[in-house]
Amino acid sequence: MSVIIEFVIVPLGELSLSRYVAAVVKLLEEKGVKYMLTPMATIMEVPTVEEGLRIINEAHELMFKLGAKRVSTTIRIDDRRDRERHMEDKVESVMNKVREG
Repeated sequence: MSVIIEFVIVPLGELSLSRYVAAVVKLLEEKGVKYMLTPMATIMEVPTVEEGLRIINEAHELMFKLGAKRVSTTIRIDDRRDRERHMEDKVESVMNKVREG
């Protein structure tokens, strides 16, 4: 089974966030985590909630290492245990219904 977690990490007081987001993406790639970058958040697929929270904590702390003085992190967790599914499955399900009319 996998858990889908959406998170947003914002170093407060910064006008441009791309360098911070890039650092988080590099962290996810180093960890071999499946992720999807969106204009407003990052979504990852991990085996457990615990693993996801460890990665988010590491990304949160990374903001301070990059010079942030204050950081706000928001997390949404989708933990479905009755069947296996992935990020793409959720989008595909909606798009199939759109096409059906």
